[in-house]
Amino acid sequence: MTETAASTINADTVRAVRETAQRAKTASIQLSRASSGSKNDMLLSIASALESAAAEIVAANEDDMARGRERGMSDGLLDRLQLTKERVATIAEALRDVADLPDPVGEVVRGSTLENGLRLRQLRVPMGVVGMIYEARPNVTVDAAGLALKSGNAVILRGGSAAMSTNRAIVQVMQDALVAEGYSASLVQTIDEYGREGGVALMQARGLVDLLVPRGGAALIQTVVLESKVPVIETGTGNVHIYVDESADIEKALPIILNAKTQRVGVCNAVETLLVHEGIADKFVPLVTAALTEQGVTVHADDVTQQLSADSATTAATDADWETEYLSLDIAAKVVPSIDTAIEHIRRYTTGHTEVIVTESLAAANQFTDEVDAAVVMVNASSRFTDGAEFGLGAELGISTQKLHARGPMGLAELTTTKWIVEGNGQVRP
Repeated sequence: MTETAASTINADTVRAVRETAQRAKTASIQLSRASSGSKNDMLLSIASALESAAAEIVAANEDDMARGRERGMSDGLLDRLQLTKERVATIAEALRDVADLPDPVGEVVRGSTLENGLRLRQLRVPMGVVGMIYEARPNVTVDAAGLALKSGNAVILRGGSAAMSTNRAIVQVMQDALVAEGYSASLVQTIDEYGREGGVALMQARGLVDLLVPRGGAALIQTVVLESKVPVIETGTGNVHIYVDESADIEKALPIILNAKTQRVGVCNAVETLLVHEGIADKFVPLVTAALTEQGVTVHADDVTQQLSADSATTAATDADWETEYLSLDIAAKVVPSIDTAIEHIRRYTTGHTEVIVTESLAAANQFTDEVDAAVVMVNASSRFTDGAEFGLGAELGISTQKLHARGPMGLAELTTTKWIVEGNGQVRP
């Protein structure tokens, strides 16, 4: 998706989005004063309301699914889009998990008393108004709202046309629950009705929107990063690698790779490239390519991998395969002569999301974790664990691949900033 250039936005759309943002800003002031208990009650009320309205939400989702099939949406994207009553229940439970988490607002990050008697405290405070631009992910609608509300923020959602009916139904349920709890419905708003122009207007609403988080494909993310006037946290695509070291335990490596590739394919923490040390390749490559092929995965293999996989169907890898985030039952595979070569390959093609080594060597593990630059670096575990809920953060807003403010799964603390409180007794600076 690419957004329409700012110069062509309809003036009425700009006005409507700015009015939405102003309502959110006003509502966020009320929420910033709310106690943790009150915010938790709010989230629990929303969770119950979502479960009660599951049938209506699923019906709205079926409309979106039908349109998606007509448009030829891929199986991976359809899987992301689909909601069932069970998935609605899971989303609601994630809200309850967020309610159980410690509230970061008011936490003292650091503090001291100066020699002149001034008392300093640096406190976590809400960002204010958070904007989300994302694609075909109705669960993000709830996750983003839950994290924003618990951390004291209002949220404005632009969820894309593919999930418009679903998002409209979900936001209405959340707004009704907010009003029932004595809060403004403007704490959670959607601008889907304004289409792509609405997304661009949101990106231009500096001064009203405090933070913008894009979540979706590379084109969407880059458009927001490059065109937004609002501060952006970049959530990157996941060209994830698993490197199987010479010392790897095959009984560990096989299930890790299969889980990382096939447990859910249309997600950013699924593995896309497999690198195998040549010292273990003769034994391991035939096993792993056969296992992947049996699971319906197409292996895009370099020459050595193809030769070692004579009994398994593979296809010749091209240069483009090494930089591709498939989001499908495809994987690139390559045999490398050393861990140094593997790390060099990862440095060239990584998107900075998650990188994995499978090894029984402490030295290799330490080298990999020291030298690989990514938001998450794993040893002997599936990349599918890069997830806010799996990390104990509750729901997540996204996986940040940038290095400023937030990196990795974004939970509550990443939706706060800080301010200094300075208390004195008449001190003046000499």
